[in-house]
Amino acid sequence: MRPFSYDTAAELFPAAIRKKKRAGFAYRRFGTAAEAVRFAIEELPADSLNGAYLQVEEARFDQSGIRTLYESEAFPLPRRPRAPAPSDADADAA
Repeated sequence: MRPFSYDTAAELFPAAIRKKKRAGFAYRRFGTAAEAVRFAIEELPADSLNGAYLQVEEARFDQSGIRTLYESEAFPLPRRPRAPAPSDADADAA
């Protein structure tokens, strides 16, 4: 298997959002796979990411593969800080 290059052009095919009447995100081409991966994880709504796939040359990555690429130590772009997960104490206070 060839090593993955984040510098290669990529195409992102989000899943259609069937529940909503308005259009979701459509096909999008990116100059680098790194930009596509970051967009998919940080910008796509969860319902669009579920069922989406990323095409990089002949390789295809599903939601799990996209997330693995994003979480890899080799990922070259800065990641958006994660929001703190709500704790059980916060839920009880509400």
